[in-house]
Amino acid sequence: MTDATNKSRPVYRNIHVTQIVSYRLPPAGIVSILHRVSGLLMFLLLPFVIWMFDKSLTSDISYDVFTNAFVAGVGVVPAWFVKLVVLGLIWGYLHHFIAGVRHLWMDATHSVSKAQGHSSALVTLVLSLALTVLLGAKLFGVY
Repeated sequence: MTDATNKSRPVYRNIHVTQIVSYRLPPAGIVSILHRVSGLLMFLLLPFVIWMFDKSLTSDISYDVFTNAFVAGVGVVPAWFVKLVVLGLIWGYLHHFIAGVRHLWMDATHSVSKAQGHSSALVTLVLSLALTVLLGAKLFGVY
């Protein structure tokens, strides 16, 4: 027998809950989990999105209320918190959209290799975070 046949195969076992912190998840797994998280975030913030859409389109006065939410806040909620929630919504939308395009690309081209999945996951993470930082800078008045 050769060394290749004597080499023991790795044993895959389920990890315990206490091992989750030390487990190294590949980038594709991280993108998959964040895709679900961003979808849940957008679903939970849907009433806020509908409120913003309603306030921005109903009348000139309601549009002033909408823009004032980013300057002075809404009721007891300060403006920085409103901007932070909107920033979370921006990230959720961008990540969900880019990860969805990644999945569509993989389905359309049948490219499901490990290397391609790794590189497309990294592109998804970098692109969604870069666009979020760019739009967040605009939201918080950096430029």
